[in-house]
Amino acid sequence: MLQEEKREITAYSIYHVEQKKRTKINPLEDIYPELPEKKYQVIYADPPWDYGGKMQYDKSTIKEENKGFEKKIFISSAAFKYPTVKLNQLKELDVSSISANDCLLFMWTTGPQMANAIELGEAWGFEYKTIAFVWDKMVHNPGRYTLSQTEFVLAFKKGRFPQPRGARNIKQMVKVRRGKHSVKPIEIIDGITKMFPEQQKIELFARNNYAGWDNWGLEIPDKKIAIKTTEDIVKNTKDIFGEQQVLKFD
Repeated sequence: MLQEEKREITAYSIYHVEQKKRTKINPLEDIYPELPEKKYQVIYADPPWDYGGKMQYDKSTIKEENKGFEKKIFISSAAFKYPTVKLNQLKELDVSSISANDCLLFMWTTGPQMANAIELGEAWGFEYKTIAFVWDKMVHNPGRYTLSQTEFVLAFKKGRFPQPRGARNIKQMVKVRRGKHSVKPIEIIDGITKMFPEQQKIELFARNNYAGWDNWGLEIPDKKIAIKTTEDIVKNTKDIFGEQQVLKFD
């Protein structure tokens, strides 16, 4: 009597199926609109970095911790949340066509994408200068080397420093608790606005429509909104209700 082999259930056999089902593919030239015919002195970009479908997972994928994988396996990937774009495609975006002779580029990146971000900035016609902002998300993610809880905004320059310069006291470290996936703290664009209040500015891969900024992306609301940080909201609440009023941010 032939005995049918029972196929072993593994974490990979579960999340590989989910990966194929959930991954959002992004052909850049088919989805995104054309860049504006305008020159900017400040460009702020949050590229949808592609991690090659790399998963983030916790102990639920360890057989000894989740016997028979009866509990739901935690899996996450940037490509599940929004269409990601590979580095070579990002390089094809003609950012140099919208950058003035004297222009700064502020670009979001993560530790694993740091080298790619510098390569991308150079492909767009800029020279890497420094880390402009470090975001302490105050919540850590699993990491292969250390627990990951920071993201970075790199500064690139083309030509000379745009003039006139505004605020010079903007802090590099921003400590704001992480919110929804890929949502960046408003304190960053607020800081850039204060540093360069008079320059022509554009946000690339934008999801908001801030006053004082042009924008380009897939998810931009029609109506302009003011840039209000958590500190601004708390201060305004105190002014209206007095010092006893306390706001909680999840």
